[in-house]
Amino acid sequence: MTRFGMLLLCTLQVAATSAAAEDLIQAGQWKVTATTVMNGAAAPPQAKARCLTPEQTGDVAKTFGPVSGTVNSTCEQTEYETNGRTLKWHLQCRGQLDMDVAGSFNFDTPLHYTATITSKGRMAGALISDVKTELEGERVGDCQQ
Repeated sequence: MTRFGMLLLCTLQVAATSAAAEDLIQAGQWKVTATTVMNGAAAPPQAKARCLTPEQTGDVAKTFGPVSGTVNSTCEQTEYETNGRTLKWHLQCRGQLDMDVAGSFNFDTPLHYTATITSKGRMAGALISDVKTELEGERVGDCQQ
């Protein structure tokens, strides 16, 4: 994976959460499987375990929203929408590195969600990174202490 790809993955907080007014998903131990295609090359799926606290599952914007980690660029969230069991957002960064990152999450049950995150990075107008990550989150039990 390129340094840009690692930067992008590190700047996106991807976890499971729920809205305060609605139980979109439950706190607990989650298995999140990511399938990534970077610049046309598919990487093998990667699964990671993550324990989510009730605090983390209580704020969709904070837990699933984009986090900017760029240097010498200014970022603006141009879209943020929650509707029922879905969350969509779009982040645009302009400067030394221009990035467009969009996320779409579907919390289909309190025990499962799917998401797609896409990003395109450009320097001096030239496309240097085109990444699409498909996520599937599944609650597998209670967190281990």
